[in-house]
Amino acid sequence: MKAARKFLSACVPVMVLLAFLGCTDSNTIIDQNTSIENLNWSYANRVKNDFKIDDPAAAYNIYLNLRVTGNYRYSNIFLLIKKTGPKLNSKTRFEIKLAEPDGRWLGQGSGNLYSFQVPVITAFKFPAKGTYHFEIEQNMRDNPLHEVSDVGLRVEKAVTQ
Repeated sequence: MKAARKFLSACVPVMVLLAFLGCTDSNTIIDQNTSIENLNWSYANRVKNDFKIDDPAAAYNIYLNLRVTGNYRYSNIFLLIKKTGPKLNSKTRFEIKLAEPDGRWLGQGSGNLYSFQVPVITAFKFPAKGTYHFEIEQNMRDNPLHEVSDVGLRVEKAVTQ
């Protein structure tokens, strides 16, 4: 019995570590979210993300991560995404559709929160190796924009077939 217990106590941590490592996606460069204080996203509160690109020959997909409450007033959101880094300096305005005309949310619901992971740029090639800085700013008429819980960015290598 002692030998079995000793064996299990040695194997369980190794199995947990292997399970954890197996769940990570090696194509993911960054997947980071920032909580919005008091669910009020002001123009001045830009969500900032820095990440390093080592392979500029590869194509990347860039996603917006967003969570809003069920009390969010609109069926969409307008955003400005500023991209800076080696040989890159641009700002682009995006409209993200969040709900159907009948009010059904397009995201995944959990309680009173709705989560979205929306591709905003696909098959993008960064111009050079280096560190890139992305800033996400809400661009709606309301300032602050109410009922926004989290905003973030996911960058991953595009899977080629």
